[in-house]
Amino acid sequence: MTQPPGQPYQPSYGPSYGPGPGYGAPSPYGSPYAFQPPPPPVSAGWQPERLEQVTGTEFGLVHLQVAPITSGPAIGSLTAGIAAIVVSFAALCFGVSGAEAGWGGWVAGAFALLSVLACGGAVGAAVIARRQIAGTGEPWRVRFTGRGLTTGGIVCGLIGALLAVLSLAMGLTLQLS
Repeated sequence: MTQPPGQPYQPSYGPSYGPGPGYGAPSPYGSPYAFQPPPPPVSAGWQPERLEQVTGTEFGLVHLQVAPITSGPAIGSLTAGIAAIVVSFAALCFGVSGAEAGWGGWVAGAFALLSVLACGGAVGAAVIARRQIAGTGEPWRVRFTGRGLTTGGIVCGLIGALLAVLSLAMGLTLQLS
């Protein structure tokens, strides 16, 4: 079969939307219908950090810059510390309000125990988070942040436990007097 005289046949690929090849644009893989993934958005945080050539080939290895991630145990530490403070205020309220009826000390003791357990959870999660944060040093690996959250979790947990013990003491003193 021969081609008619004139311009050689050029297939039409349809419109191209946005930067780069659009849907149906000629593919470097040989077929105009081969799938081409969209380019990653610029705000994705994937920036090349360094490029190493693979010895003996014409290929290279790109090390991407990885954005830091807030440590999960650090967030849990702060959450448990704040919970310890809230529960200690519940111990204070129930200890004072139930002092005359005779049940204030028992309820304040239960809430004080819960607050002390939350304090232990806050301190334990903070220790785990600090080890996780300290173990990330290489720039091409996932880096964890949240050292300030761990400090806040430890401080809030200890304050919550101290307030709970003082609330228990106040509830028992009011109940016995």
